[in-house]
Amino acid sequence: MRTSAKYFNQNAKAAPLAAFRIFFGLLMAFSIIRFWYHGWIEKLYLLPKMHFHYLGFEFVQVPGDFTYLLFIICGLSAMFVAVGLKYRLSIIIFFLSFTYIELMDKTTYLNHYYFISVLSFILIWLPMDRYFSFDAKWHTDLRSEYVKQWHIDILKLMLAIVYIYAGAAKLNEDWMINAMPLTIWLPTKLDISLLGALMHEKWVHYLFSWGGAGYDLLIVPMLLWRKTRIFAFGLVIFFHVLTRVLFPIGMFPYIMIFSTMIFFGYQFHDRIIAAVCRLLRINKATFDNGQVMNVKTIDRLAPWLLGGFICIQLLMPMRFLLYPGNVFWTEQGYRFSWRVMLMEKTGYANFKIVDSKTGKRFYVQNEDFLTATQQKQMATQPDLIVEYAHYLGNHFSSQGHQNIEVYVESYASLNGRKNQQYIDPTIDLMTVENSLKHKPYILALTN
Repeated sequence: MRTSAKYFNQNAKAAPLAAFRIFFGLLMAFSIIRFWYHGWIEKLYLLPKMHFHYLGFEFVQVPGDFTYLLFIICGLSAMFVAVGLKYRLSIIIFFLSFTYIELMDKTTYLNHYYFISVLSFILIWLPMDRYFSFDAKWHTDLRSEYVKQWHIDILKLMLAIVYIYAGAAKLNEDWMINAMPLTIWLPTKLDISLLGALMHEKWVHYLFSWGGAGYDLLIVPMLLWRKTRIFAFGLVIFFHVLTRVLFPIGMFPYIMIFSTMIFFGYQFHDRIIAAVCRLLRINKATFDNGQVMNVKTIDRLAPWLLGGFICIQLLMPMRFLLYPGNVFWTEQGYRFSWRVMLMEKTGYANFKIVDSKTGKRFYVQNEDFLTATQQKQMATQPDLIVEYAHYLGNHFSSQGHQNIEVYVESYASLNGRKNQQYIDPTIDLMTVENSLKHKPYILALTN
């Protein structure tokens, strides 16, 4: 107990938090601009006729043309976070607006979007604005050269959770023994300069599979050990740049590269701050006042609140153990578990509307209701299939059809296996509700 109290009272230079805040805010602002520039706001949120919801967040709706305003608010709050202006309010607004955007349609789910929401929630409770910020410049009582060591360490811990769980998830037969799905993906990259000619080689597929698992499992210990830190950071850059070259995964590689800089000592971040000061002609000595942060009520609550939050992050990826079957096939407990790019899953779903009294039936053209992206995601995710079935049932009921039952003829393929029937075609999906319970309507993976 005494050791714990000593740790939580240990002071550390605030420069790492300031540098992290700047890079995080700028990357998030750039991400919002990039999203808008590519027309994804319209494509993903405004054009679809229906949107898929997360369980318990059905109230989150796309606000029409006000979606653009939501993105503006999110981008501006990210810039305010970067410069440390009204930081606490800005990071709360960023967390709420960014998370709301991600909750608007489940088919847009990506691990790194979830990571940003998790990270921004943690940042709400950390004193990121005590050093080298507008808040610190204008409020001398806030200005502090020193924060608590745990404020920095919790960011390292969150990154460790992401990497280690991502590595542990790779320790499965498909990835380690069959080099799947890289055996499917890499041969399609023959046009890449220098590396393209090697992409069809089987040994390359295994090199990437085993190397990826080893990287995820070992990179955090290597970053923590001072003797291997520079080499490890070089690996971080190499790994994520290579990943960005091979796969279209957006900003995730850059987010991870800049986030792992938190493992460096305060001297490294101090030099970054000094360089920014020289560039912008800011007097760095203004912030180097030798003061230790004054502890407020929110700072006393933060260790307990964030401790509970970290426990949730440790347990969330383990929930797949509560369900039978292959998690990649059933996807029960799949999301929010740092299973990054571990499967190639394709399929199709053909929906049949039946009048239970007359037996009359007809089939649905999915393109009449869903975008191409939504169709692709829906066909291989059981909860989306059920939600879409309910949408179809309600839609045709509103058009005057009666006694509606909805069935699906669906087939899927996992990591190069042969197509097999996915959802029980004899079950009326209008009688099925999405919940956290096991989904018995998913047919077992036979191969």
